[in-house]
Amino acid sequence: MTTADIDRMMVELSNWGRWGKDDQMGTVNLVTVAKRKHALSLAREGTVVSLSHPQSTVEAPDNKQPLTHVTHFGASAGVAYDSYDMFYHGNYYSHMDALCHMFWNGHAYNGNLPAIVTADGASKLDITAFKEGVVTRGVLMDIPRLKGVPYLEPELCIYGEDLDAAEQQANIKVTSGDALILRTGRWARRAEKGPWNTQTSSAGLHASSVRWLKHRDVAILASDSVSDVKPSRVEGLNDPIHKLVIVALGTPILDNLDLEELSETANRLRRWEFLLIAAPMVIPGGTGSPLNPLAIF
Repeated sequence: MTTADIDRMMVELSNWGRWGKDDQMGTVNLVTVAKRKHALSLAREGTVVSLSHPQSTVEAPDNKQPLTHVTHFGASAGVAYDSYDMFYHGNYYSHMDALCHMFWNGHAYNGNLPAIVTADGASKLDITAFKEGVVTRGVLMDIPRLKGVPYLEPELCIYGEDLDAAEQQANIKVTSGDALILRTGRWARRAEKGPWNTQTSSAGLHASSVRWLKHRDVAILASDSVSDVKPSRVEGLNDPIHKLVIVALGTPILDNLDLEELSETANRLRRWEFLLIAAPMVIPGGTGSPLNPLAIF
């Protein structure tokens, strides 16, 4: 594919104006009251699984700007406190991308111009659009399970037909307002073989799969990496999934989740649907937020 193909898809798949010219939430509008009520009904066993990878200070090839964590203890005052300094966007920390995070040809989602983002933050499409959190049905697409391996090797492309096959295997169908949770096995591979540079080499979705996401009206896209396959297979563009999904569809992305326990739990219960709760920090002007999403069975 080429950037010209991405240009065409930006127009063909666009949700601009679908929920009004001043819309701030994009496909999260698809999470209706009925959808939330159905999602809540999925919490039957009471089993809760965190989908956040530990926000560690460890440096690695895929964590070039590690968290700085300073803890203080005032023995005389009997109090402990600390401070965190982190650059959470990237390929390591679990986080949520707001709709102001990406631009294409000088526009963000819904036609907003770059001027909405300054050094003081974003005046539109910021993370506070989701301050009530996202409460919806999560569907796990466990691609290593589909292919009979513990994890995918870096650079493997996931296509729309793979998503169809994963649905068929799990006997489940992604529907409007769902959160699609895509497991590549990134953390399982890291535990076995050690860290590698996921900025340049990572399993993930091929750009053509965005048509599948649009057709199913997915509300949230999430992955244990950054959703984009690396290299992207789009000449001159590193992150076509992020560009198309955030800018054209208006779909927030959850990056770098840890889906190993979720995979184990889903396989044990033979259930690949669950209640998903994802609530970002309420930071006016923020382009995203660190995140600890919860899957509840």
